[in-house]
Amino acid sequence: MDEESVRKFVAAYLKKKGFKQTENAFQEELNKNTNNSSSPISFNSQFDPDVAKHILSFSEFEDGPAKYQDGYAKLRSWTYSSLDLYRHELLRVLYPVFIHCFMDLVAKGHVQEARTFFNSFREDHEMMHLRDLQKLEGVLSPSHLQEMEFAHSLRQSKVNIKICQYSYELLLQFLHKPQSTTMLGIINEHINFQVSPGQPSSISDDAESVTLTGSSQDSANQINQKEIHWGLLEDSFEERLEKAGGLLLESEKAEGETKEGDWDENKKKSIEGAKQGSSIKKLKKDKAAGATGKNARPEATPVATAPRVKAELTLPVIPTEVEQSILEDLRNRVQLSSAALPSVSFYTFINTHNGLNCASISHDGSLVAGGFSDSSLKVWDMAKIGQQGVDSLQGENGTTSSEQVLGSNGGKRPYTLFQGHSGPVYSATFNPLGDFILSSSADSTVRLWSTKLNANLVCYKGHNYPVWDVQFSPVGHYFASASHDRTARIWSMDKIQPLRIMAGHLSDVDCVQWHANCNYIATGSSDKTVRLWDVQTGECVRIFIGHRSMVLSLAMSPDGRYMASGDEDGAIMMWDLSSGRCVTPLTGHTSCVWTLAFSGEGSLLASGSADCTVKLWDVTASTKLPKTEEK
Repeated sequence: MDEESVRKFVAAYLKKKGFKQTENAFQEELNKNTNNSSSPISFNSQFDPDVAKHILSFSEFEDGPAKYQDGYAKLRSWTYSSLDLYRHELLRVLYPVFIHCFMDLVAKGHVQEARTFFNSFREDHEMMHLRDLQKLEGVLSPSHLQEMEFAHSLRQSKVNIKICQYSYELLLQFLHKPQSTTMLGIINEHINFQVSPGQPSSISDDAESVTLTGSSQDSANQINQKEIHWGLLEDSFEERLEKAGGLLLESEKAEGETKEGDWDENKKKSIEGAKQGSSIKKLKKDKAAGATGKNARPEATPVATAPRVKAELTLPVIPTEVEQSILEDLRNRVQLSSAALPSVSFYTFINTHNGLNCASISHDGSLVAGGFSDSSLKVWDMAKIGQQGVDSLQGENGTTSSEQVLGSNGGKRPYTLFQGHSGPVYSATFNPLGDFILSSSADSTVRLWSTKLNANLVCYKGHNYPVWDVQFSPVGHYFASASHDRTARIWSMDKIQPLRIMAGHLSDVDCVQWHANCNYIATGSSDKTVRLWDVQTGECVRIFIGHRSMVLSLAMSPDGRYMASGDEDGAIMMWDLSSGRCVTPLTGHTSCVWTLAFSGEGSLLASGSADCTVKLWDVTASTKLPKTEEK
């Protein structure tokens, strides 16, 4: 390698890297030596041979696509040949490097080379990142990187990777070799390492070891250190019942013991009632009566032991008769567990293929609502199912005239029809009393309907894109919506403008859920994270990182301490709100988890999935270990 070549390579290197001052000084030195007719700068005496090779390799590969194929192949080969103890940690680096090599090639116009690179190494990542790879397959030109939301968010964000100290040092030693310059640049630009002392983490921790976030990891950690109050509201119904339970008369207790012998008979009645198609209300009461005497009045439930917090919102006044009904329902509630499972009642929508988008059941089980792709909302009265020849929930409206009066139940139609949206209805939710229902649609609006008047009352406009989810708060009046515009919004029934706008997700906000005390809402997003927001300030107070695909469903435990989230791959994660950490992953589903719900006392979690199963999970067993560790 002659000196003239080295000079050219050095000049090209400085110009490419933008070191203008150094480049100017270098050129001035060359010109000065040339004008003085002295010997030009000698590199042989000043440069180490490795440095010269480094500059040469840079010059050869800087403008060509071969550096990506060659650099990634060497990194991949080195990683797979590492020691077993550290290999699984080092493998975490390959996927983010792979996708950024591909996108860099596309951005520089080497589309054909990018496709060759993508197809050469995609098999390594199909098992864990198949859906992401399917999205990236559509990137065929530099303009696609800007237009495709997923690709754009990847290039604008950094990947956070957890790794032990020794694995990190091994990686640095490899990246400091001359042939690894390109990989070093990609890793430096797109990856944040969280280096921890001690032994490598277990392979089971991989799910939460590689994450994507718009802010740096330090910012995420700072957010998760904010104080939150996860308890129940002061003077809540559970607290009133707890106080009333402590004042029970001895005679009342004795009366309860004498009734213990009658429970078996009531259990048989409840089963017979279910066979005869009795209403859900009746089933709920019979289910409560069918439990054992010990479970009917648990000594200490998570709900009873939860701390009390003050409400940050002005809560609506609940009528006295409604309070009495809720207290009676709480009084009859039984403690469920893996040994005392609930009874199950299934209803099936027929003729709804590619038509039914969502379904919701009122709190007392008397009404069921369905949102459809033809922009309609239909509500069924469960008390009328089985009457007048109505054996199922008919969803097909092909024989129903669209010109019929809104809400009329004339003829053979077994449901109340609500029309008003101009796009598919994606979500529906009842208020606690069941007299109002909210629906969200692809037309970017949320509509409020009255189940008493069978009429549309308000159309809430604020989102700019389809609204994927809407949820009433536990006390009614307030509700939250989630949209394709990457925001969640909080509304009140009496105002047409949102009270708060929660912005921070990098992609669609797919689902939203209220905390039991109404002071927080949780949002799940296509960016694979869940965020917890303070309703009063609108600030993000927790970021939950660990899902490998978009988050589709959320549920809050009745005591407000835990949250469950389900994703597109079928994984369910149980989170501790106070620490922001995953308590335990719940694995079993093989496809999307569309819906989650806790039992009334919080001991069981139900999940519904696209794998055609509904599963019940024992939450008490899942959260037992973290509780003992805290003590």
